Amino acid sequence: MEAPADEKICGKLRLACGLYNYKLRDVFTWDLLKTLVMGQVLSLMICGTAVSCQYLANAGAETPMLQSFFNYALLLLAYTTVLCTYKGEQNFLQVLKTKWWKYLLMGLADVEANYTVVKAYRYTTLTSIQLLDCFVIPALMLMSWFLLKTRYRPLHYIAVTVCLLGVGAMVGADILAGRDQGSTSDVMLGDSLVLISAVLYAVSNMCQELTVKNRSRVEFLGMMGFFGTIISGIQLSALEISAVKKIEWKFHIALLFILYVLCMFALYSFMPVVVKRTSATAVNLSLLTADLFSLFCGLFLFHYTFSALYIMAFILIMAGFVTFNAVPTYSAQPEPELADSSDQEARSSSDRLLPADRNGQSNLTLVSAL
Repeated sequence: MEAPADEKICGKLRLACGLYNYKLRDVFTWDLLKTLVMGQVLSLMICGTAVSCQYLANAGAETPMLQSFFNYALLLLAYTTVLCTYKGEQNFLQVLKTKWWKYLLMGLADVEANYTVVKAYRYTTLTSIQLLDCFVIPALMLMSWFLLKTRYRPLHYIAVTVCLLGVGAMVGADILAGRDQGSTSDVMLGDSLVLISAVLYAVSNMCQELTVKNRSRVEFLGMMGFFGTIISGIQLSALEISAVKKIEWKFHIALLFILYVLCMFALYSFMPVVVKRTSATAVNLSLLTADLFSLFCGLFLFHYTFSALYIMAFILIMAGFVTFNAVPTYSAQPEPELADSSDQEARSSSDRLLPADRNGQSNLTLVSAL
C-alpha cells in the first residue's frame, strides 16, 4: 500500500514544479541548446563592450553617453529607415503618431539605465554593483507577473536562486582576488543608482518583450534608435561636451569606439530574437555569465588572478538557466471557450504544452485545464 501513496506524493511534487508528464528528452532538446548558445552569444557581445570600455577608460576616454549616442544613431540608420519604408500601421509615421509616448518612455528608460549604472562606479564598489544589478531579475519577474500575466512554477524560482548563487560565487572570487574595484565616496548613493538602473532595465526589457512578441523586432529597434538618439544626444550635449573635447582622437582610440559600437549594435539587434524565443527574464539570466567572460578575458589582457570559484559560478549560472528554460511559464490570461464538447473531452486533466503561434505571441504557454 506504500507504493501508490509514494507515487501520489511524487506526482503532486512534479505537478507543482511543472514537471508532470515530463521526460528527460523533453527537457534537453535542440531548441534548448540553441537558446543556450544564443544567450551566451549575447554575453560575449557584452564582454566585448566591457573590454573596449576598460581600454577606453585606461586611455582617458570615459564618455559613456557619447558611446551610447553612437549606438542609438546606428540603430536609427539601420532600422528606423527600414521602418519608414513600411506601409499601413507599421509605417514609422503611423507608429509615431499612435504610440509615440510609449516608445519615448521606453527609450528614456533604456538610456537612463545605461547612464545610471555607469555613474554608480564613481560612488560604490564593483562588488556592490555586481550584486545589486541582479535586482533586475526579480523586478522583471514582478512586472511580468502583473503586466504580462506571466505565471512561474516553483522550479523557476529555484532556477533563479541557483543563478544568483553563481553570481555570489563570482563576487566571492573577486573579493578573494582583491578585485573589489570602484569607489567608496558615497556608497549609499552608488547603491541607489544601481537599483534605479536595475528597475529601468526591467522596464526596458519588459517593453521589448511586449513589442517583439506583439508587434515586430524592426519596430522595436527603429523606435528605440529614434528616441534613444534624441535623448542621448540631448544628454550628451548637456553633460559630456567638455569630456569629448579632451579626447585625443588617435587611431587605436577610434578602433575601440568602433568595437564598442559594433558590439552594442549587435547586442541590441540580436537580443530581441532571443527574447521572442524565450522571455526577457530568461535572457537576463543568461547575461549573468557576461561578467565571467569579461573576467576570463581579463586573465590574459589585464592579468587578473584566476580562481576556481569562477568555474563554479559559470556552472551554477548555466545550470540555473537550463532549469529555468526546461519548464515553460504559463499565462493567467483567460482562455477562449471551446466551440464544441468534443474538444472539451479531448483535453487532459493535466497541464499541456502548447507551441508558440505564428506571431510569437507566447513562448510554449503552459495551460492548466481545470
